[in-house]
Amino acid sequence: MLLEVENLSISFRRYENKAQQILLPVVCNLSFSLDYGQIMSVVGASGSGKTILLQAILGILPQEAIVQGNIIFQGQTLTPKQQRQLCGKKIAYIPQSVQFLDPLMRIEHQVCQGKRDTTNKKRQEQIFSFLGLPPATGRLFPHQISGGMARKVLIACALMSNADLYLVDEPTPGLEESIVQDFLQTCRAIADQGKSILLISHDIGSILPFSDKVAFFYAGSILEIANQADFTANGQNLRHPFSKALYQALPQNNFTPIPGHAPYSGKLPNGCPFAPRCPKFDDCCQQEPPFLDWRNGKVACFHAT
Repeated sequence: MLLEVENLSISFRRYENKAQQILLPVVCNLSFSLDYGQIMSVVGASGSGKTILLQAILGILPQEAIVQGNIIFQGQTLTPKQQRQLCGKKIAYIPQSVQFLDPLMRIEHQVCQGKRDTTNKKRQEQIFSFLGLPPATGRLFPHQISGGMARKVLIACALMSNADLYLVDEPTPGLEESIVQDFLQTCRAIADQGKSILLISHDIGSILPFSDKVAFFYAGSILEIANQADFTANGQNLRHPFSKALYQALPQNNFTPIPGHAPYSGKLPNGCPFAPRCPKFDDCCQQEPPFLDWRNGKVACFHAT
């Protein structure tokens, strides 16, 4: 197994007033695993804690964060020192915004990180060919290329590390459908070479055809991990009421909205975080449901089907 996350919880210190410090829970008891050659997509609403998860794996959380649980990479429990050593080498990050590119530096220097020796130059040319970027792209500045090409340059920067794990943060917002599909096809091609991808998104419709597994994230918790084959029969093969409701709320499905809204992380309900909005709510939902194997997937629900 490449990546294992065990009972990961993340809270932030904050002051309720000048004298009283409280802990704000943002991620609660996450557990999942990712094997070589797989794409796991983590889907959920903005603000549910998805990007915090990536930052925890990279070891770049702010100082006020309190982290509990284990992150295991290639069989080794990571320490902050090991995370610093692996970041950009064995673990690479593909950010959401193309503003991560330096507007004053030619693309080839950014991709090679300033190392223009023969080996790096040859690898850069191979990556450009793999991504379908014209060789002349390297001599350009970011403002001289299209948004789709800029996305590919971000991928090229990550691929130069030849990492085993790629963390991809919200790759689809604001892009034309053709660019989105091209980007996701590239991710699939990377995974098919034996690399692994953890992809953060709220766009189930786009990412689903390219994902091996989908984790449904809600209010800092993973409520279900489903396989691609579960997304049939209008979502009826999914296990958790939230997963089914979210899938059926897509425009291409029933477009049925979910009543209510996600809870504020400082005022989470007892038990299942989805309980106040769940049509199957009863007294047992006020207890925290265990995260169990169920029909070749995983689910945290007393009423899983």
